[in-house]
Amino acid sequence: MTLSLREMAVDVLTTADGREKCARSRHHAAAWFDARKAGTPLPLGVAEPPLTPARPDHPELLDPRDVPRRRPGSAQGQIAILHAIAHIELNAVDLHWDMIARFGQTHMPLGFYDDWVKAADEESKHFGLVCDCLESLGSHYGALPAHAGMWRAAEDTAADILARLAVVPMVLEARGLDVTPGMIDIFTRAGMDNVVAALNIIYAEEVGHVAYGSKWFNFLCGRDGKDPQPVFLDLVRKYFHSPLRPPFNEEKRAQAGIPPDFYWPLTEPDMGAAR
Repeated sequence: MTLSLREMAVDVLTTADGREKCARSRHHAAAWFDARKAGTPLPLGVAEPPLTPARPDHPELLDPRDVPRRRPGSAQGQIAILHAIAHIELNAVDLHWDMIARFGQTHMPLGFYDDWVKAADEESKHFGLVCDCLESLGSHYGALPAHAGMWRAAEDTAADILARLAVVPMVLEARGLDVTPGMIDIFTRAGMDNVVAALNIIYAEEVGHVAYGSKWFNFLCGRDGKDPQPVFLDLVRKYFHSPLRPPFNEEKRAQAGIPPDFYWPLTEPDMGAAR
């Protein structure tokens, strides 16, 4: 039986084990693109995504304030950084499939689905790469506690596709562009070539994910005759829960289609005072 794209998305979202979730994600992405290349796109279909995706029993999810601080100079600190990255990548897999499944009431071109299936496929690859690095160090995903607030942005923006595009790829994933070069430097100095190779792949491909957010945010604003910049600022002030923190990777943000006037106004400590 051939699944629709949204049924594929729900299959990923309701799979708990991280490796299995990503294997299904990559399998479904291949099926989608094979059908697209053959000129017979799979149906988008109708499916009801869960508000919260299935998760493995471990890692234990803690309030962000309770997650132990990572000390990058030690072996345990390096493992903790990789564990945090793996957790981010697994959440990103779910976030991209949720984007596909949740907003069926908004008519979008097939290119929208191409982009987010590709992003989900790449995030699945990223999770596997980082898990391989963890296992090479004698650890694994789930060995340490993780951040419980990662899915909050998805829940907060579940009823608003513009808000989802603003907060997830254009704020959260854009933050990855800011911090990844520093992490690459940490592992380069530690002589961990396998980790550096994985992070360089992630860094290069995350630019595209942020760009997909910018592209479709601007598309929807243009279709509705709205000016994207003030709409973006209003949505981030409404749905994001802290000011943005410099320094910013302005080169990569520009490459992804996010100009400085989209993020510098959001650095003020009182940006959320109106909520």
